[in-house]
Amino acid sequence: MPLSESLDFWHDAVLAQLVGMDISAEGGTYAATMRADHLGDLGITTVECDPGVVHRTPRFIARGDGREVWAAVLTRGLAQVEQDGRATELRPGDVAFLETIRPSRTRFPQRFQLKIFAVPRSRLGLSEADLRQVTARPMRPEGGLAALLSPFMSRLADTSDSYSRSAAEQLAGSAVDLLAAAAAQQLGTAPARLPGADRVLLLRIHAFIRWHLADPDLTPEAIARAHHISVRYVHRLFEGQGTTVSRWIRELRLRECRRELTRTTTRSLGVGGVGRRWGFTSTAQFGRAFRREYGTSPTEWLQHARGGRSIEKEA
Repeated sequence: MPLSESLDFWHDAVLAQLVGMDISAEGGTYAATMRADHLGDLGITTVECDPGVVHRTPRFIARGDGREVWAAVLTRGLAQVEQDGRATELRPGDVAFLETIRPSRTRFPQRFQLKIFAVPRSRLGLSEADLRQVTARPMRPEGGLAALLSPFMSRLADTSDSYSRSAAEQLAGSAVDLLAAAAAQQLGTAPARLPGADRVLLLRIHAFIRWHLADPDLTPEAIARAHHISVRYVHRLFEGQGTTVSRWIRELRLRECRRELTRTTTRSLGVGGVGRRWGFTSTAQFGRAFRREYGTSPTEWLQHARGGRSIEKEA
């Protein structure tokens, strides 16, 4: 496929296999692969794609019949998801439900792999009101049911073509039962009441900061403008959390830089390149902030980490 036609081709492929979406990417070209299969009455699609933004708009929703709900397993990269009034970030291993008949927007800031299970909505046994409560809420594989669900679903997607028909139907039934149990668990642990207005606003600001973390112009003023509030109000919200907005942004950036430094795929960027990728305007600024936070320079920390003597601390 000529590169100049790759994004249009991918739009058509996604529409044919999944649902219609607006897909945008820098440069207008797109390197992506798709693997599609069925396991019993579950549709399974594995996509591996370049960074971009996927927007499920009302004009596309009219084309779908809404018979399926998606259970998505992120196995590589990051996904920043908005649906049903929630904004969340998925990391590798996370599982999340996504609705196909309501608008959604997902930003993938780096190349990613996503395994999508199309589940007949009737099989989950959830009301429409309950479905609205579980969409765009990550199930993290840190313990409990989610720790079982994530590797099971991921492995199932990779081996879906290796089972007999009867085994496939049994495995599909087990997968749906696990997903239904996970949804029920999410509903059972949902807060009994909505938090106060300040808490809701702070959560929205947290999500906004995470999504714009790489922008060097992310400032209290920019945050205030985006949320139609005063800068003073922004500072007051973070004071209630025992921190400042600038400190919170800096800690998140440093945490991402620390992770990035030890990834073999990004080592060619160098220390300065990693810092600039996450919003630091210069190598010197990044180095000073890193040393203040961790007591060592990025270069020294990287040498220890690569030598198996990591001195990192949790931020």
